[in-house]
Amino acid sequence: MLNIAIELLKIFNDHNFKSYIVGGFARDLYINKKSIDVDICTDATPKQIKEIFENCKINEYGSVSLIYCNIRFEITTFRKELKYENNRYPVKIKYIDNLLEDLLRRDFTINTLCINSKGEYIDLLGAKEDIDNKIIKSVGDSNKKIKQDILRSLRAIRFATILNFKLDDKLKKSIKKNKKLLKKLSYFRKKEELEKIFSSQNCKYGLELLKELELDKVLEIKTDITITTSSLGIWAQQETLNYPFSKNEKEIIKNIKLALKEDILNNNILYKYGLYICTLVGEIKNIDRVEIVKKYNSLPIFGVKDIKIKADQICEILNKNKGPFIKEIYKDLEGMILNGLLQNNYDEIKKYLEHKFI
Repeated sequence: MLNIAIELLKIFNDHNFKSYIVGGFARDLYINKKSIDVDICTDATPKQIKEIFENCKINEYGSVSLIYCNIRFEITTFRKELKYENNRYPVKIKYIDNLLEDLLRRDFTINTLCINSKGEYIDLLGAKEDIDNKIIKSVGDSNKKIKQDILRSLRAIRFATILNFKLDDKLKKSIKKNKKLLKKLSYFRKKEELEKIFSSQNCKYGLELLKELELDKVLEIKTDITITTSSLGIWAQQETLNYPFSKNEKEIIKNIKLALKEDILNNNILYKYGLYICTLVGEIKNIDRVEIVKKYNSLPIFGVKDIKIKADQICEILNKNKGPFIKEIYKDLEGMILNGLLQNNYDEIKKYLEHKFI
């Protein structure tokens, strides 16, 4: 990916424009961490970029998306951000031709490392030193940066969590001081950042930072919870959920909450909620996963389709046409088989049906 990105930089250079790989990709490459998102900055304007790459797309705020060699690149023109709105969006910008000035508008020093078309690192703001020291600092005045864009407070914690870096004391104070501004931020954007924190293997540290900086109450989340292998297990331990979730996510969270009230080593509960839900509940309840998996795998059936009798056979035995009663009979059979009161074979089931329903 680096070679393709450098190839792209050379195309800009061939058209007499400056260009650099900037931000997360350069940072992650420096610490030998895999990264798939490549951001490029250049002194070419969006219009000039469009003249070079006809298939690119100009986005809001003048950034450009480009698919090159099946890789998506985000390209921005060097700029100054002159005015922010609602502590979030730059609504007035000015294109410039100076890399340093462009880097000064960015959030954290660790994200200012650049790579040129020769594959060399360009470090104008001490990014390498801060990466080496595993510390996250604001570019310039931290209070100003956080007030400009309150999302930066969550981004800082997300970077600290994923990279296992510390936050600079000045940055910490600024995040804490401006915490109420998070109420202006959409639940969608807050969830995006929290999801990355909750999904990190270093999640415990992220939760500790959220609590230390007093963001938990503003974000309406509990941090004194059990860490689970899925972020949905963490969301399920929250009391109020004003955050947006997909239909599938809502269903999983609801089932985790319900299963938490049950004995998940019970055959009926394991069958009802399935292995995924029950293992997450087991993590929260501190029940050995091996025990849950072993018990689940020993279930006599895992779904209605495993019951050794078909609907038309039930109708033939009972001398009835198909109807809603079939569903009730299968429900009855599930309970009998799961509780060891009926063997799951056709002959035994047939005898049971003849005895109970005829």
